[in-house]
Amino acid sequence: GGGAAGARRPELALPWADPLRGCRGCAGPVAGPGPAGSNKTCAFFGRHSMLPRHVQRLGRDWITHWNGSQILTFNSPVSSCMRWAGHFPPWASFPHPISADFSANWRFPQFFGPRRQFQNSNWHLDNYTQSCCFHLPSPSMKSEGEEPLTKKRRLSGQDDTSSPEQETNLSNQKEVSCLSVAQNEEKHGSKKGTIKRHWEYFCQQSKTMKIAKNKGSHQSSAGSEATFDFTVMSYNILSQSLLEGNSHLYKHCRQRLLFWTYRFPNILQEIKELDADVLCLQEVQEDHYRTEIKSSLESLGYHCEYKMRTGRKPDGCAICFKTSKFSLISSNPVEFFRRDIPLLDRDNVGLVLLLQPRFQCKASAAICIANTHLLYNPRRGDIKLTQLAMLLAEIASVAPQKDGSFCPIIICGDFNSVPGSPLYRFIKEGKLNYEGLAIGKVSGQEQFPRGQRILSIPIWPKKLGISQNCVYEVKQQQKKENAGEKLEAAKQDKTQEIVIASEKLSSKLRHHFKLSSVYSHYFPETGVPEVTTCHSRSAVTVDYIFYSAANDDTAAQPGAEDSICGGLKLLGRLALLTEKDLWTVNGLPNEKNSSDHLPLLAEFRLIER
Repeated sequence: GGGAAGARRPELALPWADPLRGCRGCAGPVAGPGPAGSNKTCAFFGRHSMLPRHVQRLGRDWITHWNGSQILTFNSPVSSCMRWAGHFPPWASFPHPISADFSANWRFPQFFGPRRQFQNSNWHLDNYTQSCCFHLPSPSMKSEGEEPLTKKRRLSGQDDTSSPEQETNLSNQKEVSCLSVAQNEEKHGSKKGTIKRHWEYFCQQSKTMKIAKNKGSHQSSAGSEATFDFTVMSYNILSQSLLEGNSHLYKHCRQRLLFWTYRFPNILQEIKELDADVLCLQEVQEDHYRTEIKSSLESLGYHCEYKMRTGRKPDGCAICFKTSKFSLISSNPVEFFRRDIPLLDRDNVGLVLLLQPRFQCKASAAICIANTHLLYNPRRGDIKLTQLAMLLAEIASVAPQKDGSFCPIIICGDFNSVPGSPLYRFIKEGKLNYEGLAIGKVSGQEQFPRGQRILSIPIWPKKLGISQNCVYEVKQQQKKENAGEKLEAAKQDKTQEIVIASEKLSSKLRHHFKLSSVYSHYFPETGVPEVTTCHSRSAVTVDYIFYSAANDDTAAQPGAEDSICGGLKLLGRLALLTEKDLWTVNGLPNEKNSSDHLPLLAEFRLIER
């Protein structure tokens, strides 16, 4: 029967001595580690004369276009699925794997790469079953959303497990400072498919200080300052519901990497290795928090506070702190949704904690930690600014100390705004004149903003109860009374009317905190931007850690020289990466990093005078 089939279709015989040790004309089997039944590819067509006509035509076209100078190579970047991964342009994309019947879903590849390169390549075959289908990269297949050509995906080596992973704890990472990613990889011989992030120091003293789980407090050599060192992480862990609802952002990822059962162990391992004293997490899905996340973090010594988004949104923000380092003074959730204010119709939230360090110092010592995830919509800068003002007003009501000053403040989160944008400048500079500013330009997310409407003056209505100085108006009035500013009733009413009228006309926002950013957002040697998130549509910085800097903090940006009350000194930070770095491991999420955001990590020293 096989001979007769071969006679009926002589054009299907392979006309060359194939390099996989098969004989001419497919007289013998093609050697290789493939499964039984795939060793006689050509005989497959010869013996199945009842195949549909389009399948037979595909077979003939396959042989016709095989010109002897091209050869196929196998790779298996997806478990239980095969792709034809030859030499292809960087923008070639792959469809998601779909398990289907083998005989009905056989598709032949367009072949890339010269034959001589095949002989130097490796044959990879992983978990191949008869229910698998083949997926082909095509040079005419462009990714949805027109990804930049700089996003080079290196598939070769992602499944290479020949070298064992070298576990490196945070203290060992900090021994090497200010090394580039490339230098760090060369020196440590990191496993393929991973990128090492190094620790950058800003305090010479912190280089010799071992940062470990038992980070004890110590007295400064000056003797006049009580110091307390601690680390803070900000991490958007990517809610599973948002991932599944925005699957177009993750079409570059292999399917199995997107399941929560794969992602959560990776995320938890990252948290364990970085071992921060305070965690500020965004996109924490409520059911996962209740069943897995909270208990897992509590087993690591954390106390967890959580605020779920309002409405039907299933995720929220969490702040978790080591009980060995802090005790909780107060927890203050902030809801940005207001039923009676049309502007505030979104379900974003914030969370503000006041923590007491566990060390011998003034009884009034405290640290204010805030965490938020602002609205994404690039065209609604008016909502973003109002949400930010509400968060700042809550901080201003929580952070005051007995002497009227504010305790040290750290604000973490996903602000959905890029460095240099008006919203970013407002946080750092403490002021913003928004007169004539288009709502689409507030966050800087779009190069050509679609929101052209000009911000109204004032942005939010008076019934919100927040002044243009980003404080609660009731609190502001109480502060004036406590300061002894008591006027006659008629005169006081007249003054309030003047203040309200001036606020309606004023286009200037202010806040009372002098804040610096932990990260500089550009690599000083090259000027290349840092990125905190990277998926199929974009790679930018939207995540930040802002802090109130002490007078002698050399890492603080200009404008933060005046301390609020002692303040915080930035000792070091975990370096970020470039977009190019991330695309060498196929962007985010990937095998080792299971969110589309990178964790931000900084070490501070609390200074009280």
